[in-house]
Amino acid sequence: MSIGHTLLGLLEAGPRHGYDLKRAFDEKFGHDRPLHYGQVYSTMSRLLKNGLVEVDGVEAGGGPERKRYAITEAGITDVEAWLKQPEKPEPYLQSTLYTKVVLALLTGRSAGDLLDTQRAEHLRLMRILTDRKRRGDLSDQLICDHALFHLEADLRWLELTAARLDQLATEVRA
Repeated sequence: MSIGHTLLGLLEAGPRHGYDLKRAFDEKFGHDRPLHYGQVYSTMSRLLKNGLVEVDGVEAGGGPERKRYAITEAGITDVEAWLKQPEKPEPYLQSTLYTKVVLALLTGRSAGDLLDTQRAEHLRLMRILTDRKRRGDLSDQLICDHALFHLEADLRWLELTAARLDQLATEVRA
């Protein structure tokens, strides 16, 4: 995820302080990985330097000055270009799990046990996500669905690999 573009998109609704941006980000996107304040302020500094935001006001308080940031026309154009650009699909061609299966076969360990352990871990996480989805709002439901669909694909791969272990063992040991 592009934190910079996400913060710019949040600024399109109107000027905000760094604290407000962090809170909005965490509420909308950071359920599992909230932003650190340092990330927000370093990102805003970079966006300011690149002309994508400007300081809309500064408020003095009991602590450090609070800057209010506003998106510039260049920032709006940048967000629009980012939103139009499709994300690159991420094929798992260098999967750690595949590597572990092959290494288990090469070293005489049980690849079947490895697959069973992994299957159990996937199912455990799927139960957690399904419970979270049941209790969550629409945003949380969609995020959980995305993760669940990926886990389902992984489970299909685990089953297919388990069914082909003998053939794979023959090939990797040749």
